Amino acid sequence: MSEPKPLPTPATRRLGLLALGLATLLPMLGGSLANMVLPALGQAFGVPFASLQWVLVAYLLGITCLTVVAGRLGDRFGRRRLLLLGLGLFALASLLCALAPTMSWLIAARALQGVAAACMLSLALAMVGQLVPPARRGWGMGLLGTLSACGTALGPSFGGLLTAGFGWQAPFLLLVPLSLLALGCARLGLPRDSSSPQQEGMNLASLSLLVTALLCYGLALTLGGALALWWGAGALLVTASFVRRERRAPVPLLPLALLGAPGLGNGLVASALVASVMVLTLLIGPFYLRGVFGLSLGTVGLMISGGPLLAALTGMPAGWLVDRLGARQVVRLGLAVMGTAALGLAGAAGQFGPLGYLLPILLLTAGYALFQTANNSAVVGGASEQTRGAVAGLLTLSRNLGQLTGVAGLGGLFAALVGEQGLTLASELVFGTRALFALSALLIGLAFWLVGRRREGMLVSA
Repeated sequence: MSEPKPLPTPATRRLGLLALGLATLLPMLGGSLANMVLPALGQAFGVPFASLQWVLVAYLLGITCLTVVAGRLGDRFGRRRLLLLGLGLFALASLLCALAPTMSWLIAARALQGVAAACMLSLALAMVGQLVPPARRGWGMGLLGTLSACGTALGPSFGGLLTAGFGWQAPFLLLVPLSLLALGCARLGLPRDSSSPQQEGMNLASLSLLVTALLCYGLALTLGGALALWWGAGALLVTASFVRRERRAPVPLLPLALLGAPGLGNGLVASALVASVMVLTLLIGPFYLRGVFGLSLGTVGLMISGGPLLAALTGMPAGWLVDRLGARQVVRLGLAVMGTAALGLAGAAGQFGPLGYLLPILLLTAGYALFQTANNSAVVGGASEQTRGAVAGLLTLSRNLGQLTGVAGLGGLFAALVGEQGLTLASELVFGTRALFALSALLIGLAFWLVGRRREGMLVSA
């Protein structure tokens, strides 16, 4: 597929960059603000915590399932065309979320929103090179990365303030005009697609197996008793079928052959473990701060935003440290900081007021920023030029799977520990929070052990 010609005017380029920036910010905003809506949804619909989890799980499933093929779909049907479709679909899905009369409706709309978000995130990254010259491509990628972090940081505060002032529908309604603004900017500012898109076929059978495996996995983590075992067994069987088919496919959906490279698998598993811990802080934070300290949703949202905001500010210094100390040392430093913070939360939960929760969370988030920057550098930077894009896709998939595990698995364990009535009892919330962060410290310790076995400077080749 030939590259479209550069845009003719700086003003049009700015519109295009604004569109790509919003296409990166909105999915992160839509993901993080939903955490603040969960307590209000529980009261409005009278549903248990397991149902509330699916507001987050459905979104993550939508993103995870389509992320692996969104870039390829853009190459086949046109990146601009598919990004416009994603933005329009995100606006529609956000409106459907706000209008949801039942929890089932809301969960289905969130899954649709996740599918749209996957298109937006993947294609925004793919198109930034069409708007800036090669010498400024790093700047363009950095801009999208900063806006992604800003979306995650703004979500809790916007979600909390809007829900407290106008009801649970308001955060979803906020996304509608922002999506339409991005759609308008994209139509005016993005270069038109080439008239000769790639004709490479899609591996629909493998995609269907992957979607089924992820759905079974999510159900196994959120359902209890024998049903969880049956869904878990189904997930294993479908995953085995997926792997067998991928190994025989001439054009595989995922580059599974790369997993045999030294150290790559350890880096991906460590990324998933750490992502599961971080998403847990956004999930249980609103329930803990409201139930234990009686804070308003607006105050809770502002407090929870502190962590993602600090992560956004720590990204550049973390990159500086990686350049000077090496990725492996910074990965270990980040995990050590995270483990210390998790142990602090496990021991101090319920004590020292809200600051006894906020300060360790800030420390945890700073450690996460160090880990993520260094681990991304080690995993992607250790790949050959021919496989770097495929390895980056595997890294994104591992992070999404970690978030799914954190929301569904660790979130379900939290619900089991505190019980449905315990979501409003301070003593039960403190117990559940301490237990979950003690487990989180163990998961971080496992990640530390895994990255310690990885050789720095590995080169993943095709």
